[in-house]
Amino acid sequence: MREFGLKRWTRQANPAGPESGPANGRPNSWTVAAVCVAVLSLTAFVVQRHLHGANMVDMLVYRAEGQAVVNGDDLYAMRLPGWDLPATYPPFAAMLFVPSTWFDVSPLRILVMLGNYALLGLAVHLSLKLAGWPARRYRPAATVLATGLGVWLEPVYTTFQYGQVNLAILCLVLWDLTRPDRSRFKGVGIGLATAIKITPGLFTVYLILTGRIRAALVSIGTFLAAGLIGWVALPDGSYGFWTKYLWDPSRVGVTVLVDNQSLRGAVCRLLDANDPGTVGLIATGLVAALGLGVAVLAGRSVRVLRRADAWGGVCTALTALLVSPISWTHHWVWCIPLIALLAAEARSTGRRVLLGATLLVFLSHVMWAVPHRWGRGVAWYWQLPGAIYPPLGIAVLVVIGLRLYRARRQEADASAGAWALLGARLDPDADRDLDLALDRDRDRGPEHDTEHDPARDRALTNRT
Repeated sequence: MREFGLKRWTRQANPAGPESGPANGRPNSWTVAAVCVAVLSLTAFVVQRHLHGANMVDMLVYRAEGQAVVNGDDLYAMRLPGWDLPATYPPFAAMLFVPSTWFDVSPLRILVMLGNYALLGLAVHLSLKLAGWPARRYRPAATVLATGLGVWLEPVYTTFQYGQVNLAILCLVLWDLTRPDRSRFKGVGIGLATAIKITPGLFTVYLILTGRIRAALVSIGTFLAAGLIGWVALPDGSYGFWTKYLWDPSRVGVTVLVDNQSLRGAVCRLLDANDPGTVGLIATGLVAALGLGVAVLAGRSVRVLRRADAWGGVCTALTALLVSPISWTHHWVWCIPLIALLAAEARSTGRRVLLGATLLVFLSHVMWAVPHRWGRGVAWYWQLPGAIYPPLGIAVLVVIGLRLYRARRQEADASAGAWALLGARLDPDADRDLDLALDRDRDRGPEHDTEHDPARDRALTNRT
């Protein structure tokens, strides 16, 4: 009896069976294969970077901003020597860049690369958690595999190339989106991300419109606290940024460049103009309404569509990327949670096609093959390759919007049917009509059992 109990306990302790690995302390075959593929991929990535080089120019700008803070120089008068690039982030962000001044450029490049590797792994982990996929015992292997292969996604690749902070911003927002609504710290990540890069503030609007008021207030409070820290430490820079430099799009870059994968940039290239004018304004307004509407509808549809809240967050990100005046290709690191959600739901042919198209777009790097002169003079047949991200983003918004519409309509039909059935069950007239019809049958005798009685049929229908 004692032996049986021990065997039973052993089976329960490792319900996934010998393949799962925890019982014998050995990783399963999936994990081993994932590690091997990831190591090969990362090795190829490092070799490729060594052969072709990586200027990490944005990292140099961040370091120059941190140095300006240390020296007490005018932050927004600073220009990176050799590149003529200005500071574009709020003073609070510049304060976070101060530690980069403790290192020479060469070791700093290595540290930034290793840091982005770690952030990529965290972003993959949080994206899979957001999607609730795959099963827990396969998730470590999936995280390792996706991290190893994810470096080839164009937004991730370019983030490494420039030494950008996009993966850090992504992780801050995903950390919030994966926390339960009852968490007192939900909103801190979005607030910090907004204090660093402004555009994540749209997630605060999403929280408000989906009824997460406490999380929205935490986000706003965190943003204001960070802004206050920046104002106290750098009052002149803060005044200049919030009253002048924030509203100057020329400091961020040239809108018409193919690097800019916002809707505004796509329209500029289509019109071969630096300013899209009324056409761009109307297009941006329509997409903003579509995107935010789909995001809010998703956030309020958790009862009718699985992963609805996750889709709400991703649709908010897509909306921000589309309507922002400038969304460089490396801003589109939101492709990581997007791919995770599409993979989690790739159970039909149509969804597999959408997943395949999304992977193809983000792995193609096709916009860099477009011949252009600083974004001007792009031939008509290069327009789509040169602006490949905005059509994909809009397509995802439309697909999710249609899925939400169908799901809510099915719920409404089911609810109406349930109420009709309940009303019939509770209707005393239906029972009385049925009793009267049955009494008439008994009075007429058995020879009339096969006769059609509309009153009886109607009463039976109401009863059932």
